[in-house]
This record gives sequence, structure tokens and C-alpha cells, in this order.
Amino acid sequence: MTGSVGAFTARTDPPAGEVGQTADSPLPPGAFDRVPDLLGMSMPAQAVLAVDIGGTKMEVAVVDGDGDILVRERTATPSSDDPEGVFDELRRIVIDVLDRSPVLPAACGVGCGGPMEFGGETVSPLNIEGWHRFPLRSRLADLTGLDVAVDNDAKALALGEGWLGAARGCSNYMAMVVSTGIGAGIVLDGRLLDGSGGNAGHVGHVVVEPDGRQCACGGRGCLEAEVSGTAIAAVTGRPAAVADASTRRRCGTLVGRAVASVANLLDLQLALVAGSVALGYGEDFFSAAQEEIELRCGLDFARSTRIRAGGLGADGPLVGAAAVARHRSVVGEDGRR
Repeated sequence: MTGSVGAFTARTDPPAGEVGQTADSPLPPGAFDRVPDLLGMSMPAQAVLAVDIGGTKMEVAVVDGDGDILVRERTATPSSDDPEGVFDELRRIVIDVLDRSPVLPAACGVGCGGPMEFGGETVSPLNIEGWHRFPLRSRLADLTGLDVAVDNDAKALALGEGWLGAARGCSNYMAMVVSTGIGAGIVLDGRLLDGSGGNAGHVGHVVVEPDGRQCACGGRGCLEAEVSGTAIAAVTGRPAAVADASTRRRCGTLVGRAVASVANLLDLQLALVAGSVALGYGEDFFSAAQEEIELRCGLDFARSTRIRAGGLGADGPLVGAAAVARHRSVVGEDGRR
């Protein structure tokens, strides 16, 4: 794959209405400072099995060392409270992809909704009813015979954007997914933040409306309870994809509010956003988000914070999952080098 620092070319055709900055757009000062061995992804260029698990869909692919997808398959995530029923559907597409792959993967990387135990030993995605403390890593290892590394899907996206996407060469940034649920991965000083249990980056549970809707996490007014595709459908009574302009702008405003809080706290100036809600809402969403960031970021170091569409397009979740395998092979399952 070819590309230059700051290039925002999606790896696949973007969905209708997707917007973002162009390659010649102004960047915040220091946004693309180079750091040695960025994110620690220096394993040999071998193909890996990439698994993306979300509340709406599950997707599996074999991704080569250049980030190119060799074979892929996707399916709807079963809306079942039977944990084995959900895994059976995942098993089906994993086996299909391995059978059709032209190469033998060296490892397996997984991006999955959270929360989870460190390394994905167990996962409890809020948007997958059947999985509560489900032993995902070991089950996939038994199924594939590969070393398996699991991380939050939004943290996976952050790794992918830093490897081959819109944050390539950037040492401080956040990558968000605004879709069925909302999450983020945060990179500071060239390192992905994990936190004590591997759950750092749950920006979907930053409170943006103190008296807002009840959230599945138990809180109230969380970003995910206000802006996720699930929340939009519940409030409007219609699929999130057909929301009107005022709803799209409100979603952008609240995402901008959350980004501003993170930027003020952590001194990062770039937020990349992907996911069906954000990319589908396009200009209404991104312009409202940027306006809110400019309203809320009054500190000198935060005033140049920018929000942009992610650079990996529809391939982002799978490239991110592949990046998890590459990253964890270097830093180790406990997060230490």
C-alpha cells in the first residue's frame, strides 16, 4: 500500500454522504510529529486473520502485511441471548474465510465491542445480549489454532488509523467509532492507552447531557445513550440512517462536546471518527462537531483541535483488527514491551 503522511484517501469507496478533510487541509500544529517505532507495530509482514465483532455485524478477513484484504466474509450479529448461538455464527464465517484464504495466517487479531477483561479473555459487549464474560480469546484460539489477540474495536481502529490511515505518523490522536455503539482508542506519545483493565477510551460513556437518557451502562446522559444508532432509533422511532438534518447536527454537536473534553484533558489535537452514523451523516455531523469543539476548547493548546473522518473507509474495522495482532505481538498480551 502506498500513501503519505496526512493523506486521507479511503481504502474503499466511501459511503454516500461521507465527508472529511482533504489531504491539503490545514493540520493542527504538531499533529503529525514522528515518533520512533510508532505504536510498536514492527512484526514481519505476514498475513493475519482479522475479526471484527460489533452489535450489528461480524466480519472476518485475512489481511496481508501491507494491510490489503485478501478474502473476507460478514454476517449479521445474531440478536440472541444464547452465547453459543452468537459464537456459532462467528465460527461459520471464520471457517469459511480460512478455507478460502490463499495464505495461512500467522496470527489472529480481534476488535470487539466492550467492556472486556484485558486481552479479551472475557468480553461483555453492551450491544451483544448473549455475551456476558464470554471467553472470546480462548474460544477463537481453540477454533483456529492461532495465537489470538483481542482488544476493543475502537482501540483497534486507532491502531489501524495509525498504521495505514489518517493518523499515519501522528503521535497524539483519538479515533472514534460512532455506530450501533460508541467507543474510542486514544494514542498519546505514540502509545495506545490501555488503562488498568484494557478499557481506556470508552468515550461513549462520557456524560454529555447530565439529565439525558438512561444508558445501558447504568449511567444517564452518556454520549452512547444520546448519539449511537441504537439511541437515535429509540428516540425517533425510525432507523438512524433516515434521521433528519436537525438530528444529524445534534449528534455532531454532542460528539464534538465529548471530543472537546478529551482534548482539554489529554492535550491531543486530532480526532478521527468512523462508523455508520458519523460517516453517513456527513457534513451536517462534522460541521456541527467542529463548531462545538471550537466553542468548548478555550485553552491555548486545545484551540487547534480538529475532527475528521477516518481514512480507512469500510476497511477500517478489519485493518484495525489486523493491527491488534501486529501490535500485541510486539508489546505482549499484558501490554508491556
